[in-house]
Amino acid sequence: MILVTGATGLVGTHLLVKLIQEKKKVRALYRTEKKKEQAKKVFSSNFSEDGAALFDSIEWFKASINDVPLLSEAFKNITHVYHCAARITFNPSHYKKLRKINIEGTANIVNLCLIHDVEKLCHVSSIAALGDDPSKSSLDEKAEWNPEIPNSVYAITKYGAEMEVWRGTQEGLNAVIVNPGVIIGPGFFNTGSGYLFKKIYTGMKYYTTGTTGYVAINDVVNVMNQLMEGHYNKERYILVGENLSFKTAFSMMAEALNKPVPKKKASPFLMKIAFYLQLFSKTFFRTKRTIFKSSIKSAFSTTMYKNDKIKKELTYSFTPVKKAIQETATAFLKQI
Repeated sequence: MILVTGATGLVGTHLLVKLIQEKKKVRALYRTEKKKEQAKKVFSSNFSEDGAALFDSIEWFKASINDVPLLSEAFKNITHVYHCAARITFNPSHYKKLRKINIEGTANIVNLCLIHDVEKLCHVSSIAALGDDPSKSSLDEKAEWNPEIPNSVYAITKYGAEMEVWRGTQEGLNAVIVNPGVIIGPGFFNTGSGYLFKKIYTGMKYYTTGTTGYVAINDVVNVMNQLMEGHYNKERYILVGENLSFKTAFSMMAEALNKPVPKKKASPFLMKIAFYLQLFSKTFFRTKRTIFKSSIKSAFSTTMYKNDKIKKELTYSFTPVKKAIQETATAFLKQI
């Protein structure tokens, strides 16, 4: 039986769809009924009338990855684990919560994989956990983590999670790590990349000058599935279909949504003003912050990623990002 953690998130839910399509026996972890219902909607959009029945064929198990006794029950009769659970935020004040889920939670998963003699683990990391080498025009899987640079709290904890997986491999666990870029896919429009579609739809005038890697959700789950079924072990793989500037990516989203393309270039100075205004508002009026120093840095950083390793080892062709954006935009417009 296969165990999927983070089964109600973007990667986890689409992975469940893939596994059920292949008639695999799956146990899925979830934390709240609300999140489970959101995942059910994704199933309905993928399987039409059969979605509810296929969704119910999954063995759902309510547990946190930090509740070790309960989590131990979830591991009974499990042979393979896809670890998709993670907390995503760039807010420095949430560092302890990030550590609790991303590092300690991953350590729990690794330990239980070892205790229960799980055959293989696939850990979903992020390009944020890769090293940063300004001397190189693009990064590959050999990029070394640099603790001396100002990394985001999210990046630090995702790197820490990877260290737990590598520790597990030294203790005999078969495991692979995937490092996706910005994942484009339907079903979740209040968080992650999905929120960008919502933001652009309601009107976004500004873009920043940074560049990063993007990948379609179907590519992420297809590659994960192939890596788990193949003889791949103790390896990490960057999952990036294309490197695009934020301006290009935002323009593609706007065009797919039939909305105006963001035309005003935001400057670092303007972003810093917004940062301090939000900080002031948070301090005196307890409003929510969305801009942090690490997110400003990312917004203006030009980072390119290589996908040669996975393309060679799996002879894999990535979905054009424009196509993934169009499909996601179509799904968004159906929901509003």
